[in-house]
Amino acid sequence: MDVLWDAGRPRTAKDVLDALPDRALAYTTVITVLDRLAHKGTAQRERIGRSWHYTPAASRESYVTSLMMDVLAQAGDRDAVLAHFARSVSDPEADVLRDALDRASDEHPDGKGTRRR
Repeated sequence: MDVLWDAGRPRTAKDVLDALPDRALAYTTVITVLDRLAHKGTAQRERIGRSWHYTPAASRESYVTSLMMDVLAQAGDRDAVLAHFARSVSDPEADVLRDALDRASDEHPDGKGTRRR
């Protein structure tokens, strides 16, 4: 996925293979992985000519956010997990979180923001 996110444009399986640092991978392996990513909805593909061109279905940030929300959904005590997470981030990261929460509150003053509990 990093290759697709970093590309900024549709990439073929050959493009992806050429961009990977591990040259030991087979071309068919790259095709299989890209096909699976497309079927899972993580990547999108479009047939152009005789080859498939792949793009990310969502931004890296959106994808990682989804992963974080999935993990949080598995927590027995979400409040405790969130509090532990907040204590474990650096001061600059905490500032980013505060700013994001302030902006979310400003956008949704009724308290019905996009945040899930």
